[in-house]
Amino acid sequence: MPILVRPVREQLEHDRVIRLLQAKYKRKFDAGMNPGTEQSVPVGTGTTAVYPDLVLQSTERSKKLMGVVEVETGESVNNLEAMSQWAAFARLRAPFHLYVPATMIDVARRLCVDMQIAVAEIWTFHPVGDQIRFTLVQKSNAAPEKAPRAAEAARPAPVREPARPARRAAPASAARRKPVATKPAPRARAGASKSAPARGRATPAKAKDAPSRPARAQKRK
Repeated sequence: MPILVRPVREQLEHDRVIRLLQAKYKRKFDAGMNPGTEQSVPVGTGTTAVYPDLVLQSTERSKKLMGVVEVETGESVNNLEAMSQWAAFARLRAPFHLYVPATMIDVARRLCVDMQIAVAEIWTFHPVGDQIRFTLVQKSNAAPEKAPRAAEAARPAPVREPARPARRAAPASAARRKPVATKPAPRARAGASKSAPARGRATPAKAKDAPSRPARAQKRK
């Protein structure tokens, strides 16, 4: 049997945490609470109805269930409580938020893993003076994987053709060589004499001097 009667000190702390959380969640939801042994806001009807500590509903007329919150104390984090309440809250079609004392976080995690209880969020709380602080220690955002369609599963995987070998690039030495530009022949300077004699030929002046030498010799006689 789950723990229904807590020590007075723990019960006062438990109800105080519920009221603080109600004020917190009221900003976004219509938050109804079941403190102590009260059963004011049920989830479900008839014999299947459950009474979490907080019931979070939409603020619209539909009053859609948006989540449930359960607060535990040091004595109520145990195997029986997890089997009878946590497992039932996790099966609801709404996120399940669990609040435990900071000293019992390892025990709460182990119980959830061993019993495969899906918890959307796990919070810890501890008093700091006259206040109580809350810390988010675990959050599950994993969405269930969609199963592949039957038609897509029946399709055979496409056969890929083998990749063709890439063509080798032409070596750099095969590139066309640029023609070497030849220098043009130097032009003749302007004003130069066209009738300049070629080298090695006798000039006409020397040819005229040859017969004039014997004439001079006759005058001397």
